[in-house]
Amino acid sequence: MPFYFENFPTVNYDIKKNNNFNLLTNITLRYKIQSKLKDKRAVFYDYQIKDGQRGDEIAFKYYGDETLDWVIYITNDIVDPQFDWPMDHRVFTNFIKEKYTTISSAKSTIHHYEKILNSQSVRADGSIIPERYVEVDLTTYNLTSTSSRRIIYNYDHEDRLNEKKRSIKLLQDRYIQSVLEEVENIFE
Repeated sequence: MPFYFENFPTVNYDIKKNNNFNLLTNITLRYKIQSKLKDKRAVFYDYQIKDGQRGDEIAFKYYGDETLDWVIYITNDIVDPQFDWPMDHRVFTNFIKEKYTTISSAKSTIHHYEKILNSQSVRADGSIIPERYVEVDLTTYNLTSTSSRRIIYNYDHEDRLNEKKRSIKLLQDRYIQSVLEEVENIFE
């Protein structure tokens, strides 16, 4: 990720407000992949991040250069990899313990209720129709048939949020060079 900031402009900034200016990289600037490019599905392919896998590892595996992890981040609108990247099992367990005191507490405390609108199904062509559900209040939950409702506990909620982060898009490697040239031109 540090290589991403190589071409960023620098600014003089008085950090302590004491008229002592330091030359800093202006990290407030952001590069964004053009929307017209993002809308083209043929330019990207789906990828599932494995437990414990880092952005630099994926960049090396698919682009041959671990310093291109920032391409993965901007492609997926990841501003802070520390919080926007899926946690591995160990980090997730520690996160749950810190937030909910114990794993058992997180697994036994209700976060919300859901009404299942339709279950996941597979079409004849193999395409998957995802499950659809809505969050409901306790009264609606109690009025819904047992086969169409469920309780989501804090642990399940946090796990769902973390797992959702595993599905990303990778820019096909043949487009990497044009993105690099575009970034270089923007920040010159």
